[in-house]
Amino acid sequence: MHPELFKIPFVNWPLNTFGLMLVIGFLAAVSIIRYLSRDITSNPQFVTNGALYALIAGVVGARTFYVIHHFDKLDGTLLSVFAIWRGGLELYGAVILVIPVIFLYLLYHKLPIRQYLDILLIGLTLVIVFGRIGCFMRGCCFGKPADLPWAVRFPYGSDAYYNQIYPNPKRDRAEPHLKLPYEFFSYNDGETFYGLKSFEDLTDEQKDMVTKGQYRCLPVHPTQLYSSINGAILFLILYLFWRRSKRAGMSKNKHKLFTKPGSTFALALILYGIARFIIECLRDDNPFEFDGLTISQNISIVMIVLGVVLMFVFERIKPGKAKS
Repeated sequence: MHPELFKIPFVNWPLNTFGLMLVIGFLAAVSIIRYLSRDITSNPQFVTNGALYALIAGVVGARTFYVIHHFDKLDGTLLSVFAIWRGGLELYGAVILVIPVIFLYLLYHKLPIRQYLDILLIGLTLVIVFGRIGCFMRGCCFGKPADLPWAVRFPYGSDAYYNQIYPNPKRDRAEPHLKLPYEFFSYNDGETFYGLKSFEDLTDEQKDMVTKGQYRCLPVHPTQLYSSINGAILFLILYLFWRRSKRAGMSKNKHKLFTKPGSTFALALILYGIARFIIECLRDDNPFEFDGLTISQNISIVMIVLGVVLMFVFERIKPGKAKS
């Protein structure tokens, strides 16, 4: 884990890895969207402005979704609601707000909505690629314990470690994954021990046990990296699918299925929904909320259904009769 790269000299402000990776992902996405939109508009500034609106909407949506979903994890102060530098962004919240904001932006400027949504989703996959690497460096969005060659261990005191040493009724887990002796805690209520001691407060023997011995963090699925790899694969698939649609449009091939504007956007909803549903099965952080599924899995189902419906709706819209 490297949640902080370094502290900025003179002001002593930390440069957070997660925030840096999000910025890199955003810049990469804007570059790709500007490049792909060169045949749609002669003014790339529209793309840049739209991307900035998307960034603001994404951060607001992701933080709002996190605060609503994990309000019990905040310390109750107003500052904690806005403290994104401490982590706490949920991707689905960003998606839920970004899409309508971009839709209204395109509608206001009378830009081709379906064409822009196609290339927008291609670019946004790069935010996933880099953003999830930031999640891995911070230690959030962790996976279940796994006995695999590529499983990873997070350090003592990390989110994954806290998750393993306590029962989690919200995930139907009555017993902790890792039973830690009471000596590692500061106090208890008679049944459960609380207040995990800081690493500095441990004895040398205890430090050895939590770093090399029997009480170190159990290896877990690197679900953050799964998500990052998934983003890269989605980027390639969506780009190739978009190119196919573009070639079909230039050749006036009306018999090629799913090549109409908006088809790439619909496919993105389907593929991401499927991948996210599967990855959620390997994660160990989000609580079960509806029908034994996490909120992200329920949203994934909605995305998949919506994507399928839109795929067929866009296929039936005849060129020239729809205002896009």
